[in-house]
Amino acid sequence: MRIHNLYVDAQGETHFRDIEVEWKNEGRGGKTSATLPATGIIFRETPGSYDYEWHPAPRRQYIINLDAGVSIQASDGETRIIGAGEVILVEDTHGKGHCSKAIEGKLRHSIFVPIE
Repeated sequence: MRIHNLYVDAQGETHFRDIEVEWKNEGRGGKTSATLPATGIIFRETPGSYDYEWHPAPRRQYIINLDAGVSIQASDGETRIIGAGEVILVEDTHGKGHCSKAIEGKLRHSIFVPIE
């Protein structure tokens, strides 16, 4: 299972990398990871016209897209489409930040899971 990760380097540039979930347990119900820390859950609805210029993330958090995707551009120029059902861990809480934009004009529902 892959998680997109948006992080900032020492020069303030944002970059993408992939994180593979490490499985800790396996049984009849499938595989599970270790319990990861979280401080809450936020539900969000984003309009299909969403186009948010350069900004850092407000906190370290997982974002889980439920029914539509988002285009995110890192300051190094890489752009990724984070689709419905995909997870991104945003950690660029300082530096140049990133741009986010709705794709295909679709309303998007997502879940934010703060980890600080």
